[in-house]
Amino acid sequence: MADIEKSDLKAAQELREGFELIRAEIGKVIVGQSEVIEKLLIAVLAKGHCLLIGVPGLAKTLLISTLAEVLDLKFSRIQFTPDLMPADITGTEILEQNLSTGSREFRFVRGPIFANIVLADEINRTPPKTQAALLQAMQEYQITAGNETFDLAEPFFVLATQNPIELEGTYPLPEAQLDRFMFNIYIDYPSESEEREIVKATTSAYKINLQKIFGAQTLINLQALVRKVPVSEKVVEYAVKLARQTRPIAGAPDYIRNWVTWGAGPRASQYLTLGAKTRCLLYGRHTPSIEDIQMVAESVLRHRIVTSFNAEAEGVTVADIIAKVLTDSKG
Repeated sequence: MADIEKSDLKAAQELREGFELIRAEIGKVIVGQSEVIEKLLIAVLAKGHCLLIGVPGLAKTLLISTLAEVLDLKFSRIQFTPDLMPADITGTEILEQNLSTGSREFRFVRGPIFANIVLADEINRTPPKTQAALLQAMQEYQITAGNETFDLAEPFFVLATQNPIELEGTYPLPEAQLDRFMFNIYIDYPSESEEREIVKATTSAYKINLQKIFGAQTLINLQALVRKVPVSEKVVEYAVKLARQTRPIAGAPDYIRNWVTWGAGPRASQYLTLGAKTRCLLYGRHTPSIEDIQMVAESVLRHRIVTSFNAEAEGVTVADIIAKVLTDSKG
């Protein structure tokens, strides 16, 4: 870690300790889901956005609001519905009368996008026009209303949820918007023992007090620290190779050309590397390994691979393709 100063080494140690504290605090509210919590923290530290997919009742919304509380960040929840308009997200101009002068002027009223953590709840329930209102914010940390552009306060994250079992009245996210999410995280049912703990915790009168860890400025400093983490040429080559192996281009394996219509783009390579950098810091290491790339690969690639009709006909899923690509890359 030659290019990182002693102060950065100290910050890395504080990050490692803070990671354990955050997991412990969230664990007071959320039973299980340790891997999901880890992926969320990796995305937050890497300045990435997350798409969480799971059936109703798996505490997706509670997990995100708890994360915001523990990190001491401003939290905003937007319930996406078919009649939601872009101005309902970004804000709108209102005509206001100046009582002292009697003149009228427009004033911009900020929408719920002006927060540190924005929960886009059931994002696929609103039409693409409204979904697109998030695109500029996610990419540029700005929103444009009328002729004015407003900066969003950092840190800024969009954590969106999606219900996979209700298709009626939903609008699939365009591939361009999906690509802006660093991770696609699938939340599964809890185990039987975890479900018993959930029932006990949620049906009692006990109130949980959460300790606040980090804060906005500390989080910004840690995001800068992640970018300083050195990464070997070998690990970068592996990340690029992994992303390229998903593309049905000349020289690709036969199964990729048969099962994949569209593979992961360059953002996948970037997020694989950033995710690996962040994960190595969380586990007290100063440079990422190929194993770190492999541990974040499924969440990075899952929403960036479009399967072909042949894959659907043969019952091959995106998860199957990623697993095969990972196996081949080890060989």
